[in-house]
Amino acid sequence: MGHRSLPLWWLAFAAALIPLLTIHLTFAVSVIEGYVSWCVPYWDSCTSISRTGRHGTAYFIFKGTMLPAALLGILFWWLNGLWLRQLGVQARRVAWIPWLGLIACAALAFYTLALGHAGDGFNLTRRIGVVLYFSFTYLCQLLVSACLMNHPRWYTSGLRLLRLCQLTLAVGILSVILTAVVPDWYSQKDDAFEWVLALLINLHALWLALLWRRSGFRARLWAD
Repeated sequence: MGHRSLPLWWLAFAAALIPLLTIHLTFAVSVIEGYVSWCVPYWDSCTSISRTGRHGTAYFIFKGTMLPAALLGILFWWLNGLWLRQLGVQARRVAWIPWLGLIACAALAFYTLALGHAGDGFNLTRRIGVVLYFSFTYLCQLLVSACLMNHPRWYTSGLRLLRLCQLTLAVGILSVILTAVVPDWYSQKDDAFEWVLALLINLHALWLALLWRRSGFRARLWAD
């Protein structure tokens, strides 16, 4: 019987990088084709992420990459549960991570399918999809960070990831406060908050990919 092992960090890296690259690629393509004006969306707040994938070539790029990314994300969160257990984390909350990740990635898939279609039903699907994707992905990241903090070897990494989660939460809370305090100003800047939140969420996933690599997380393959 022959045994081989396959490193899995590249899968986590792809799960984080594909969505991040996609939104920037569709933004660039939409600018080139004239559907979006050139700007720096992280502070100019000139376009939403959704708008970059609604028209022209970017429409097909967005759907052609985000749907596979959603499937990859489901696998990513399932493997995170296995990874934590292999590290020796016995917390009950580990069991929640794959299920919350499934909901988050299913929401991303529904959002992607509804993108580019007009109608109240499609608009509602996109709104619900975005909210569920961001919120449940954040919960997954929070749980992974907390679980790592319970491990003596990975405490420092877990603490740093938790601080990144706190930054993400702070951005979200700030957006809610601004909505209530200065709604007119926030309506002009809300797209920038969306871009920042997407960046922070994907940075967390990239960090996890590096931890997978450092820990030597691998899949074993064998044949008789």
